[in-house]
Amino acid sequence: MSEAAKIKTVCGYCGTGCGLVVEVDNNKIVKIRGDKEAPVNKGQTCVKGSFAYEYVHDKSRLTSPLIRKAGELVETTWEEAYAFIAEKLQAIKSQFGPEAITMFATARSTNEVNYVTQKFMRTVIGSNNIDGCNRT
Repeated sequence: MSEAAKIKTVCGYCGTGCGLVVEVDNNKIVKIRGDKEAPVNKGQTCVKGSFAYEYVHDKSRLTSPLIRKAGELVETTWEEAYAFIAEKLQAIKSQFGPEAITMFATARSTNEVNYVTQKFMRTVIGSNNIDGCNRT
């Protein structure tokens, strides 16, 4: 059995930014532990940070976008998926106005991602309808 590679990273479950050490063997996560050198968590993690990683390798996990065509979900390219989303957002905005569109931000995203989310909503869509999960 080969020795697992130890990779330092930041947990993506919330916005706290806990440091993790991910152990990877044969391109598969085998263990996660807190990084004792990380100033935010000093080696401690919540249950999600330590144990919620098996979904990464789950066979039922989506690996490409799906679009419903003739009542069936079919695999498509990222380009087609983005074009589909843009077309639908434009149609909703044209028919009902920008206030008919909202976006949900998440504490699991980085500050940069949440900044881009609000910037997109306010400048491209023209709406302040942004909500998030950070109240729970």
